[in-house]
Amino acid sequence: MLSSPQGRRRLRPPSSYHGTVTALTGLTVGGGCAAKYSAVRLEELLKGFVPVEGENLLVGLSPADDAAVYKLDDERALVFTVDFFPPLVDDPATFGRIAATNALNDVFAMGGTPLLALSIAAFPEELPTEVLGAVFAAAGEQVRASGGLLAGGHTIRDAEPKYGLAVVGTVHPEGIWLKSSAKPGDALFLTKPLGTGLLLAGHARQLVSDDAFHAAVTWMTTLNGGAADALRPFSPNAVTDVTGFGLLGHAHEMAERSGVRIRIDAMPALDEVIEVARAGIRTGGDPRNREFAPVDAEGVPEEQLALGYDAQTAGGLLISLPADKALSLESAFRARELYIRRVGSVAVGSGVEVS
Repeated sequence: MLSSPQGRRRLRPPSSYHGTVTALTGLTVGGGCAAKYSAVRLEELLKGFVPVEGENLLVGLSPADDAAVYKLDDERALVFTVDFFPPLVDDPATFGRIAATNALNDVFAMGGTPLLALSIAAFPEELPTEVLGAVFAAAGEQVRASGGLLAGGHTIRDAEPKYGLAVVGTVHPEGIWLKSSAKPGDALFLTKPLGTGLLLAGHARQLVSDDAFHAAVTWMTTLNGGAADALRPFSPNAVTDVTGFGLLGHAHEMAERSGVRIRIDAMPALDEVIEVARAGIRTGGDPRNREFAPVDAEGVPEEQLALGYDAQTAGGLLISLPADKALSLESAFRARELYIRRVGSVAVGSGVEVS
């Protein structure tokens, strides 16, 4: 198990304003990608929408992916996404950085590069303006680190804080990565370890060390841009990022939309996660993800399934590419000191199998 990437950034202490600590998580019932709408209900909702058709709309709702893609010309297409959620940590700057990372990573998951972002913010008026300023400033830093610019946004009053970004990026029309094109014979890889949701829940119950908590935060503020750059020369068959539906939920999406069977035989975990799962801790996204993505998992320990269904925030890329490229891909990631683990394979059939 690996606890954090190289160059780990230590979390700043909780921000204090006017003599009191601003506990952002105390203002919400659930934060991060665990706050996502149920995937089952979302699928039912989208059945009522007629997919928009357009010659230059390369990716829309038929099928839906991590972002929409619109072709400008033979060399350029726009990648457009939006993502926001309530706080999952108390420190405002850390919250802004995580939320920005999560939104920006959708562009990387499509093979694109961020260009421009706008803030989407909802905060109680009673919060000190310094709190909002810290969120915005940290998000702006993360957008610049991705290669883009934070150029404005929209803020409303709301009892529950929420923050995120609308992001526009660019991609070559022939270099788009879809989640619906995995092929039998592919190898599956993951570029971040799992368990951020469980670790945050365990830390709130004082079951997790500060080091494990800091490691989770560091992974959630690690952009997928480096992984995308390393992956691009290998022309993967399918890519998505692992977020609120958990590894098994996003594997289910990839399998169903690609018309294949995905076999998961490894689930790399952050330090202390399995102990949290064995203690019976679960996040709000766990039951919704199990409903959405049933898997064949005879004999698999419950703590492993809890890890697979754990809602991730700003998780890694799930990559499907021809197995004969696997060793070269791993070597390329090692050369850049980037994390990657082989987690399974793609076969003829349907559904997801865990062993």
